[in-house]
Amino acid sequence: MMDQMTQTEHAGGKVFGFPLEGFGLFQSLLLAVASAFLTFFATTCISIFALMVWNIMGGHSVTYVDTYRYVGFPAGVLMLVLALPFFLVLWVRAKVRK
Repeated sequence: MMDQMTQTEHAGGKVFGFPLEGFGLFQSLLLAVASAFLTFFATTCISIFALMVWNIMGGHSVTYVDTYRYVGFPAGVLMLVLALPFFLVLWVRAKVRK
């Protein structure tokens, strides 16, 4: 059975086992927005816990709204600015190779 399985090599490389080629335009845009959302929520979660520890240890009280405004939102926008050109270049490369 293993003899029948063929190993295909992807010229675009792989990240975590996923090939980085063959994405359509919608998939590229969706991946860029999804990575921005994931970054926003992960950095906001980490900053909320860090701020909670800071407030418990006796630091001056800072509201949790600041974690969204000064950490989560800029990180999400930065990721979108970085991921959008990356995934669009992958889409253009796939279109040119066809």
